Amino acid sequence: MNPQDVKKKARKVLQFLKKAYPDAKCHLVFKSASELLIGSILSAQCTDKRVNMITPGLFEKYPDLRAFSCASEEELQNDVRSTGFYRNKAKAIINCSSEIIQKHKGKVPCEMEELVKLPGVGRKTANVIIGNYFRKPGIIVDTHIMRLSRRLGLTSNSDPVKIEFDLRRCIPEKDWTFFSNSLGDHGRNVCKARKPMCSKCGISHVCLYFEELYAS
Repeated sequence: MNPQDVKKKARKVLQFLKKAYPDAKCHLVFKSASELLIGSILSAQCTDKRVNMITPGLFEKYPDLRAFSCASEEELQNDVRSTGFYRNKAKAIINCSSEIIQKHKGKVPCEMEELVKLPGVGRKTANVIIGNYFRKPGIIVDTHIMRLSRRLGLTSNSDPVKIEFDLRRCIPEKDWTFFSNSLGDHGRNVCKARKPMCSKCGISHVCLYFEELYAS
């Protein structure tokens, strides 16, 4: 499919998403950039719902990045154990918090170049923060976006960074964050990983997956 056709398809997808999910937003509950950062690190290979279950108590126990930076790694592991990969996550949270205090005067940076230098922060997490806290455009490539963008035919890549840049080319910049949040909602509600509900999908008419399924 040539780039112009992909852009036309992307416009139709975006039109549908704006009607179906007009209030789409990040599902992580946060009150500050640091809370969103910690929540995003914890959300790796874990549902936002599970993360939201532990963060109220976590943020009460560790009210700021300095508290996280001084945490006992073993104790923090126990605090975040239910989110999975708790050893790596506890280490990343402590190291990331320490680096923000040392290099950014305790403030979460708002630029991609600085965010991805932080321990435990990749482009996905950086775009979550950029788009949902700092309100600047960001394409968030999580498992839902990877799955749906490929099924729809907006990308043929499997690498998250390549998918991000494919989507940046076909989605208007001002809609990047909304597109990510709303397409994620569609993935959770309709276009599920194991049993996509194609008969209830409002964009099956432009979906490559549905076209190939019907053809077979």
